[in-house]
Amino acid sequence: MASSADLPSETGMAGGKALVFDSGVGGLTVVEALRKLSPGIHVDYAADTGFFPYGDKSDAALRAHLPRIADQLVEYLKPDVFVIACNTASTLALPEVRERLSIPVVGTVPAIKPAAHLSQTGRIGLLATPGTVRRDYTSALIEDFAGDVDVLLHGSLELVSLAEAVARGEAPNLQHFASAQQPLFDQDTDDQMDVVVLACTHFPLVKAQLAASAPRKVRYVDSGEAIARQTGRILSASGVAGASEVKPIAVVTSNLEDRPELQKTFKRFGFPKVELLESVADGAIAAPASLRPYR
Repeated sequence: MASSADLPSETGMAGGKALVFDSGVGGLTVVEALRKLSPGIHVDYAADTGFFPYGDKSDAALRAHLPRIADQLVEYLKPDVFVIACNTASTLALPEVRERLSIPVVGTVPAIKPAAHLSQTGRIGLLATPGTVRRDYTSALIEDFAGDVDVLLHGSLELVSLAEAVARGEAPNLQHFASAQQPLFDQDTDDQMDVVVLACTHFPLVKAQLAASAPRKVRYVDSGEAIARQTGRILSASGVAGASEVKPIAVVTSNLEDRPELQKTFKRFGFPKVELLESVADGAIAAPASLRPYR
């Protein structure tokens, strides 16, 4: 794969087909960024609802699961690039997914480097899932790109649930957002933290709520636009055809008959058609033949 330095900087003329993948609906923030920066790209979406949330799964389970489901999805939807719009999946299994697939894979990297550059005080925060907070990949990013600043970390599964609720059109009380992020601010005893990295693709969905409920003003940054730019560069460099006339598809890995609100979420984000990729009880993915339209 070409390095980012070798790829064109212009993404607006990119065509082809991207598959954006996440454990839930957080990756829809990346879909929006892609559509804004590169409207010529056809974007399908896959939500691994059958294995959601990733933040409380073991590393071993995720490493076994992620390459397999990525392979199944690519085999079915035939994208030109696979976008892992999930910090937990990227920080844990990005190399394994790249090894398994024959197409380019774009991962999600927490916006630690830009946050460190933006900070005026030399202290930044990182909001993520517990899995992303504890992984060596995140520690390496901090050491490589934020070695000269103080980095405070907090992992929250509650914030993932709140973001899913907002994506469904609900309006949770702001106090819930205040409570979810307060442990990060509690570490900042002298109020020096001025930038907070939203290191989960779910969290940009609730950036406004976080800002409104924060105990003081900070700047929230995420990597959605950077992911969209890199995806556009790869597709521009590949020279693939423009977007097809086929309507975008959302694929899930669990039955949604008892979750009509999630179907409404996909429709609200421009995915009128939802299909089911069935999985078995132990989390293994069934053969591609089991893929069928979800009604």
